[in-house]
Amino acid sequence: MQSANRLSGKALARDQARLLRKDPSDAERKLWEKLRRRQLRGAKFRRQYPIGPYIADFCCVERGLVIELDGGQHAGNVERDQARTQLIERTGYRVIRFWNEEVLTAIASVLERIGNSF
Repeated sequence: MQSANRLSGKALARDQARLLRKDPSDAERKLWEKLRRRQLRGAKFRRQYPIGPYIADFCCVERGLVIELDGGQHAGNVERDQARTQLIERTGYRVIRFWNEEVLTAIASVLERIGNSF
């Protein structure tokens, strides 16, 4: 029975990720246009990728990198975001975070920081 619960948890995460992909924020949309189709140093990124109980905004599995975009709602959730980052890092990924505003106004520097983190 426990394995059925695990499968349903994975299915729920997958379904939630699909919903999130259908309604991206402006920052997610802008960054995805630059990351998709291996445009950044040949790295394949996935968006809204389930990792444990969380859904990463962007993930490059082959390079072990997760990119998280934070909007204003994250300013008051520092501890929760730290716990999330620690769990994702325990699964073997490096996590880098950007504010939505940073992506919208300085995409070149965001892409440079992502590329330098490989």
